[in-house]
Amino acid sequence: MELHHLRCFVVAAEELHFGRAAQRLGMLPSALGRYIRLLEDDLGVRLLARTTRNVALTRDGERLLDDARALLDQAEQLAARFRASGRDASTRLRVGAIDSAAAGLLPLLLRDFRDVCPDAAIEIVEDKTVRLLPRLLSGRLDIAFVRPPPHMDKRIEICPLFHETAVVALAVGHPLARRKRLAIADIATEPLIVPDRRQRPHSHDLTIKLFAAAGLKPRIAQTAEEKQTIVNLVAARIGLAIVPKWTMRMATQGVRYAPLLVPAPAPADSLPLAAAWLKATRDPVRDALLDLLDKSLHRYAREA
Repeated sequence: MELHHLRCFVVAAEELHFGRAAQRLGMLPSALGRYIRLLEDDLGVRLLARTTRNVALTRDGERLLDDARALLDQAEQLAARFRASGRDASTRLRVGAIDSAAAGLLPLLLRDFRDVCPDAAIEIVEDKTVRLLPRLLSGRLDIAFVRPPPHMDKRIEICPLFHETAVVALAVGHPLARRKRLAIADIATEPLIVPDRRQRPHSHDLTIKLFAAAGLKPRIAQTAEEKQTIVNLVAARIGLAIVPKWTMRMATQGVRYAPLLVPAPAPADSLPLAAAWLKATRDPVRDALLDLLDKSLHRYAREA
């Protein structure tokens, strides 16, 4: 019986939906189903009753769930103690970050952190939220800056930081490029480039929600995964894009950015950023970074 198989079972039991559970774990639903079948074969019992529409716990699954959670918690606490005790006093800090945080917040935060912990060796792993959170759970990251998912793993502590403002990216020669500001109604008939929802659900849903709030439907012409690709497609006049404000730092030739006018109150016009780390773990370097972040958050929110 492997801990990874138990973890897959616990998440599937909590979600009772293979698609959502697989997304939390950063894997394909087919892989999740395979791991659970291996666990069932190992234990000789059926843990989940699966149909084409529903997933339910069997009686044996219900009996296993609490014990599995306790065992996983114990294993994580044990690993965390050894990771903490085995690290050097001037230790490294492994930081995960989505592209937005890596380009906006982290340069500001780590610049100031050098004054607090000058001997700390910082390792930055830039990736998407769906892949950073599993790294955090496995102990390969000490802290991660992510878009908080709607269903966060209970082993992860989450601290909301701020919301990033959205702007419209459009080609320099576009008729709307001369406008100082744009409203959703101004771009209602324009072809749009949006992020792939499987990889960037927050950024994808931002465009959908903004149009829905305006009583309009977006005209999606293209999907892409990376922000740089999206901006390059805008430069090639494939369409417009609603992107986080930090994207302006890319300074892509042939693209300009216009602030987005959204009637207040409009919480849908921004993207949340949060810090995440494992609960019940001690890390002096990570905690020093969090303390600095708490003290300077308002300044970082303005500058990022």
